[in-house]
This record gives sequence, structure tokens and C-alpha cells, in this order.
Amino acid sequence: MSCGCKTSGDSAHSCGTKSANGCESVNTCGNSYKLSVFDWLSNVQNPAQTRCDFVEVRFKNDRKLFYKNVNNIPLHIGSVVTVESSPGHDVGVVSLTGELVKIQMKKKRASEENPLKIYRLANQKDIEVWQEARKKEENVKIEARKISHRIGLEMKITDVEYQGDSSKVTFYYTADNRIDFRMLIKEFAGAFRTKIDMKQIGFRQEAAKIGGIGSCGRELCCSTWLTDFRSVNTNVARYQQLSINPQKLAGQCGKLKCCLNYELDSYLDALSHFPSSSTMIDTEKGRAFCIKIDVFKKKMWFAYVDSSMAWYDFDVDLVKKMISQNKRGEKTLPLEDLKQPELSVKTVDLIQENSVDRFEKKNRGFNKNRNQGQNQNQNRPNNNQNQGPRKPRPENSSERPERNDKGERPERQERQPRPEKSVKPNQNNTQRQPKPQQQKPQSEKPQLENAEAVNNNAEQKPQNQQPKKKFKKKFPPKKDNDA
Repeated sequence: MSCGCKTSGDSAHSCGTKSANGCESVNTCGNSYKLSVFDWLSNVQNPAQTRCDFVEVRFKNDRKLFYKNVNNIPLHIGSVVTVESSPGHDVGVVSLTGELVKIQMKKKRASEENPLKIYRLANQKDIEVWQEARKKEENVKIEARKISHRIGLEMKITDVEYQGDSSKVTFYYTADNRIDFRMLIKEFAGAFRTKIDMKQIGFRQEAAKIGGIGSCGRELCCSTWLTDFRSVNTNVARYQQLSINPQKLAGQCGKLKCCLNYELDSYLDALSHFPSSSTMIDTEKGRAFCIKIDVFKKKMWFAYVDSSMAWYDFDVDLVKKMISQNKRGEKTLPLEDLKQPELSVKTVDLIQENSVDRFEKKNRGFNKNRNQGQNQNQNRPNNNQNQGPRKPRPENSSERPERNDKGERPERQERQPRPEKSVKPNQNNTQRQPKPQQQKPQSEKPQLENAEAVNNNAEQKPQNQQPKKKFKKKFPPKKDNDA
């Protein structure tokens, strides 16, 4: 749609036009005000020679009025105009022009007799006075709430709107009971020094003026497109099989949500094919009553009067047959025998919502490499056993000298008599040696190399563990090897 001003009432259009003439390029920039109407006749040429002189002008929030363009001023959607008011004049923004205005006037039952007039396009002085009045509205609303609270009136000041020339201020309020304004108007007139106008609105009109986001995540219907507020009662929720929970059924205004009426006709049409929810069925085991209805699956749940813990679901056609059988004076079979086994439907989880490890796929490559490294470490001793006997660890651990100082590390790395000692345990421990028939004479070199690798790993372990013992201040006494 064409451009529109912001709700605050300035002259900056969403397309970038900041003049009082508005935007001439219709259908190029978006609309950003409440209860906007799409001008679907903007690109259609009017075959009649007569042109509609009425224009829809919007003011703060959702207030709109119809004015007549008596001076034939070229107006576009978004033009800031100075219009007739009582007293003085008001400043507003054109929200609709053309033949579509007649349809809106007929819908809202606006009379064409004695219409209000459009004076001119707003000049710079009019716009400055208008914007200055808009800036004072929030402080005036807070001060008005303090005055009403001091007097002790049970009311809520919802919104405040200044007229374009600052000659009048209108207070919108909500109250459950009738309010005596004689003292309040005197206080307001003395505090704000202007003409005071009080207007009472309902709670739904309050939500439409303020606006907000509903529980569905969208903007409120009453502040975007809904203009007529139909009555909503709890029977609407019962027809739709909803739980009577005021917190879920109530909207931002505190009343039942208007959207409960949207699908009511569809539910009533579907329920016309169902038997009454108060249907009783006589079975051989006892009487059964309806406890639940599913409109979408076309099923009804029944339970015995004596034992209502077990529920049995049946199709609507089967329930109708049982009702007709009871009307003939015959009792139906027990509910357990009439219930048909449900066929299990195999579902394919395409997006893997039910898999437990669906969040572990990111680290699968890292875990796979780590597992391969562990498997290789586990396979190394097995290869050593196949090549030859392994050096026993207890004797080496007993012969290994204790570490006294940190300076002995390079001496321990220079020692290399380990391969000679590795031959002795092989001769003593003959039980671990494989049969001589399976040994090969060429396997002596890999045996020595494996023994050296084991000894080097054993020497590296205490070096890696050395940082843990840095906190010890006292060292054990040196061991005398000659003793």
C-alpha cells in the first residue's frame, strides 16, 4: 500500500517522504499505522466522471473520521492536512482516498450530511505545534493518573490525545462503575490550562488503542484489522472442546479472546454429524456414557458408569448403530468386545527428532579418531607377545633406583644397559615363552627393540609425574647402595 505515518503522529513517511503533500507513488511503500485499509482500487480508473470528494483522515492510534475536500486540494495517502474541529482545528494524516471511501462510510454508517471540511495542507507552523503537543501527552497522562489516584476515583487513564492546535485534550479512561467527574475536571483544568474532554471506552477498545502481541505471536487483531467486537461466552470454548481455563482463554484485555469466534461455525457444522454428548448406551455389562469427543478424528470415548477409569473409543458410525440398537430394545455387546484393535502405523523419522544421539554428530569424527588410537594402543602388546616373550615388570621395578634429586634425570636417560638385562628374565621365566617350534631365529632383533621401547616408556612415566610432587619441600634420604 502507499505510505503512512507512524502512530506517534509525525510527518515522516515509511518511503522517506517528509513533506505534507504525502507520497504520490501508491503501492510502493508499506503502511505502518493501526487498522489500515488496503486501497485495492488505486490502479483502477474510475469510469464515472464524478469523483468522490470524501477523504478518510486518521489521528492518534485508531481514531479515524471522514472529511469532505471542498477546495479540491490534490491529496494523496499520507498527506498531512488541517481539518475542521470544535473548537479550533485539528491536524491529521490522509489514510484513504477515492471510491473506497464510500464503502468505508457505508460500513461505518457515516452520514454525508453536514460533513466536516478540510481546510488546507498543513504548513510548517501547524506541524510544529502538532508535534509539540504530541510530546506532552505522556507526561500529561502520568500526571492525570496521579490526580485521579489522589482523589480516590476507581478509574484508569488509558490514553491522552491533544488536538492539533493544543486547544483541547481528550482523556480516554476505563472504569467498572460510573465516575463523578466534577472534582476531577476542576483539577485537570487547573493543572493543564486547556479544555478537558473525558471519554469512557471498554477494555477491548483499550487493547485496540495500546496494541501489543498476542499469545499466538502476532499483533492483536483489534489493533490491526478487527473493528467490530462480537460477544464471546464460555459456550464457544465448550463447543471447541477446550478446557475452561481463564488464563489461557483470556486475551490482553482480560476478556475472552475474539479469535474463539473464528472457527466456531466450522465446529458447529462438524458437531451436527455427532450424536449428543449426553448419550447413554446400554450394554450387557452395564450402562456407558460419553466422556470425550474428538471432532477431527470423528471418534467418541465411552466409559462404564460403575468403572469410569477405562475409556473405549469408537467411530461415530458405530456409535450411531449402537444407539439404534438400544432404541429397538436390544443391548449391545460389552465395550471390550466392540473395540477394534488399532493398526500400528510405521513412521519414518526423517529429521531424527526421536534419536537420542542426534546432538552428538558434531563430535563423531573426533571420537572416531580417538577410538582408533585406543585400539592401536591395545593391539601393540598383542603383537609383542606374538613376536617374542615380554619382559616382566616386577623385577625391573625392584631394580630401578629411586629418584632423589631433579639433577639425576639426564644420568638416567644416558644409561643403556637395559637390553642386556632383558635376556635374564627370559631365561628364568620359561613358562611365558611359546613353544620353540613356533619361534623363528630372525625374531631376536624385534624382541630387543620392543624391550627397549618398554623400558623407555617406563622411564618416561615417572618424568611425566614429576610436576605433581613440586609441592613437597622435604625429600627422602638417599639410599646407600653399598649397605
